Amino acid sequence: MNADNTLSRRTFLKASALVGGGLVVAFVVPGGKRLAFAQEAPAAAAALTPNAFLRIGSDDSVSVLLAHSEMGQGIWTTLPMLIAEELDADWANFKVEHAPAAAVYANSVFGMQGTGGSTTTWSEFDRYRQVGATARAMLVQAAAARFGVATSACRTQNGVVIAGDQRARYGELADDAGKLAVPTNVALKAPADWKVIGKPTRRLDTPEKINGSAVFGMDIQFEGLKTAVVARPPVFGATVKSFDPAPALAVPGVRKVVQVPSGVAVVADHFWAAKKGRDALSVDWDLGPNAGLDSGKLLAQFRELAKTDGANAARKGDARAKIAAAGKVVEAEYHVPYLAHAAMEPLNCTVRISADQCELWVGTQFQTIEQGTAAAITGLKPDQVKVHTPFLGGAFGRRATPGADVVSEAVHVAKAAGMPVKTVWTREDDTQGGYYRPMVLERARIALGDDGMPVAWEHVLVGQSIMAGTPFAGLVKDGVDGSSVEGVNNSPYLTGLADHRVDLHSPTSGVPVLWWRSVGHSQNAFVMESLVDELAHAAGKDPLDYRRALLKDHPRHLGVLNLAAGKAGWGSPLPAGRARGIAVHESFGSYVAQVAEVSVEDGAVRVHRVSCAIDCGVAVNPLMIAAQMESGIAFGLSAALYGAITLKDGRVQQSNYHDYPVLRLPGMPAVDTHIVASSEKPGGVGEPGLPPIAPAVANAVFALTGQRLRTLPLALAKA
Repeated sequence: MNADNTLSRRTFLKASALVGGGLVVAFVVPGGKRLAFAQEAPAAAAALTPNAFLRIGSDDSVSVLLAHSEMGQGIWTTLPMLIAEELDADWANFKVEHAPAAAVYANSVFGMQGTGGSTTTWSEFDRYRQVGATARAMLVQAAAARFGVATSACRTQNGVVIAGDQRARYGELADDAGKLAVPTNVALKAPADWKVIGKPTRRLDTPEKINGSAVFGMDIQFEGLKTAVVARPPVFGATVKSFDPAPALAVPGVRKVVQVPSGVAVVADHFWAAKKGRDALSVDWDLGPNAGLDSGKLLAQFRELAKTDGANAARKGDARAKIAAAGKVVEAEYHVPYLAHAAMEPLNCTVRISADQCELWVGTQFQTIEQGTAAAITGLKPDQVKVHTPFLGGAFGRRATPGADVVSEAVHVAKAAGMPVKTVWTREDDTQGGYYRPMVLERARIALGDDGMPVAWEHVLVGQSIMAGTPFAGLVKDGVDGSSVEGVNNSPYLTGLADHRVDLHSPTSGVPVLWWRSVGHSQNAFVMESLVDELAHAAGKDPLDYRRALLKDHPRHLGVLNLAAGKAGWGSPLPAGRARGIAVHESFGSYVAQVAEVSVEDGAVRVHRVSCAIDCGVAVNPLMIAAQMESGIAFGLSAALYGAITLKDGRVQQSNYHDYPVLRLPGMPAVDTHIVASSEKPGGVGEPGLPPIAPAVANAVFALTGQRLRTLPLALAKA
């Protein structure tokens, strides 16, 4: 890969001037297919604009500017590691900051600046290494000229160029190196020579997050900044008929009450005054057409839809005829509820508007969309909107809304108030008026042959489309939202069958839906891996052996399956009252298997241990991978054991962690993570750890109790 080095001398020097002296290596983000897992080479070098920078200062500092958002997944460390591998600089001198919002920072997968889909590391794997190698080559060239030797006589070590008894620090060479032409076709290290990639590396952002100096969106404060909270509709789609601002204005500290498209905002000197003002506010709402929304009634409608033909998500052979003629058929219905994202940091956005600029401070996954939205509301050009991205205190997809709901509202509030304002959502605001993982119902009929193995499979899914009606609607093909059926229509359990059929219904409702960590895989892995467990028991076979037979032609699935089972001691005795369950699933280019060891205590499921194996291709940072497996397991257990958003009379019934609980520390199982050594292309790690945990637990519960739980959250029948 050398496309990043085809910059003209003039363009490179112009880029260097943007960030001052020293050595600056500018590199480009090539265009890519939107949300396609493949990169494309840039069309022409002349059209490229340098947009991401590595700067080496005279003080030996190595500064990396990231176009991606750090939201806990660890790219603040992983991406610099790729540069460090080739640069051979002192890791203690690395510094990182978020890039501003600009079109040139577009994610090569999304076609815009954004972070999600577990794409960051694999999409940057070649480019960031190339940048490090290019910088090192320029430093060596500068040192060779200074030493009066050939470049081949020089070597590097921990931020120093050495030739015989001559030595020069990178910082000493940076200015000279910065004046050189940018080399092309710089060779990258062979994997056998890697010293950084694959090495467990502590996070660069840990110290500041421990000592409190890390800046999140909620931490933004400056002179003259006010805080606002918004009274939003109690029912999705409701509108303001009238309101009386007087009671709110009577609260000490409240400065203004303004109507905005999303409701009525109370602007005050600080959060507590704003909240008390909102509590006092009197609003008369037109509840609109969604006042009768009821999740139970929606589920009943989904059941009726599942009885009809849907959009063609996969077809091969004649599954229905094969099933009708089969001697043994397994039929099952599964469903999962709406889920909130429930991130630790409440949603917030700070806005300051002047005549020729709008500044945003917001923890976002979609800088491009936020910038364009603010420009449209203020009447400014996108390049007049400056987006500051602080650390994100959790996101899980919620801070990647195609409609930019948080930013749009905050800009409207600041514009109406005529002053800088930080608009804050309480947890109740987001739980009851945010976006949700769709509620989904799935029904399957599977014919078994004489050997107990599946010979035909019919599967129907019913759930709202996430992509429809968004800028990503082009990804809905022939009525099929790929994110709804992922993990089903491309499952190795189906694709190997001569007869299979997958139908999709995408009903609409007034409930706003959004991607949620691991998106469609979050529910589809639960269904598929539970179904395979059902098939194994119907066939009278061990669930592990049954999967081994089904996946015999899928070595990466089989590899993690066997590794997790072996580490868990599958088949070995357990203490009385405990059982194991197993699941394996591929998502976002990575393969994960998990074995859960569970018990039932006072009617509640308790998970004691999870053995997890992952094949994510090249493992850049094993520590981060293990951390993300633990994170995905914890997040997935919250949904498996507790999570459910329900609606009645148009209103969300849950409000905060007390009635929408998440996994607490005492409930966290011991997790042992095992990484498959691989030279395959890197896959994602932020999301693939979640899908297998719910089915692994459900399968263990069946092994222990005989109860097949087909609904989340898992609830045992009362004796």
